[in-house]
Amino acid sequence: MNDQPQFLRPDSTESAAARPFAEPGVPHIRALNVPGMLALYVKEVRRFFKVQLQTIWAPAITTLLFLAIFTVALGGAGRQVIGVPFADFIAPGLIMMAMLQNSFANSSFSLLVGKIQGTIVDYLMPPLAVGELMIALVGAAITRAILVGFALWLAMSLWPGVHVGADHLWAVALFAILGAMMLGFLGLITSVWAEKFDHAAAVTNFVVTPLALLSGTFYSVDRLAPWFQTIAHGNPVYYAIMGFRYGFIGTVDSTIAHPVQTAILVLVAANIVLGLVTYRLLASGWKLKA
Repeated sequence: MNDQPQFLRPDSTESAAARPFAEPGVPHIRALNVPGMLALYVKEVRRFFKVQLQTIWAPAITTLLFLAIFTVALGGAGRQVIGVPFADFIAPGLIMMAMLQNSFANSSFSLLVGKIQGTIVDYLMPPLAVGELMIALVGAAITRAILVGFALWLAMSLWPGVHVGADHLWAVALFAILGAMMLGFLGLITSVWAEKFDHAAAVTNFVVTPLALLSGTFYSVDRLAPWFQTIAHGNPVYYAIMGFRYGFIGTVDSTIAHPVQTAILVLVAANIVLGLVTYRLLASGWKLKA
């Protein structure tokens, strides 16, 4: 028996009685966990920003090479597409293509590297709901896409013969966010499904890249054969690039009725579907929990 005197604070008994432990499974955070969500978002942003030469500037330089090659090869002799110079037509599409690819690359890396390195518990153990986890990870992917897009816009604004002034700034912002969000959700789905980097690279090579290259980035869809136009209209990336380009040049290369409104509806619907699929996968713990 301990003979030492026990010193208790006068309010210790009352404090213990006033703050009982919650029952197992009863959440303490009943509202949105903003601090936790913000912490994960900052962690993801700092992760890709530490290697910004690879994640931001390298994609910008690669896309600028596309601009140089295509304007030299196809933009001569005052060539115009849908009434605007070829360089002005292709520049917004290249910016959007780079943004989409980098949004996918960022979100597809997050959970996958955790599974491979055995640190997936860092995402699963914190008191974050599935929706909060999605917001933080997709938000970081959108941030990377916007940084890449801004770097490209800045470089293209200094490029001789290219005009990237926005005619409709609201369309530029709206389609940038909707497009980056769509590829961010697709990247999260890929990171849940993939078991190694080869799986994520396969989705990049066989899904993301073809969708981007066959979406009217380098050409006008209304010049295609009718059957190819139908295929292009089934590509959601086409609507992201078409709407983003509309924000810069004020016109679209589409024969569908109300093209801008249709593009917004298609992207919103695609984001809802991909968001629900992502939520169900994360909530089920498929390929994430042992």
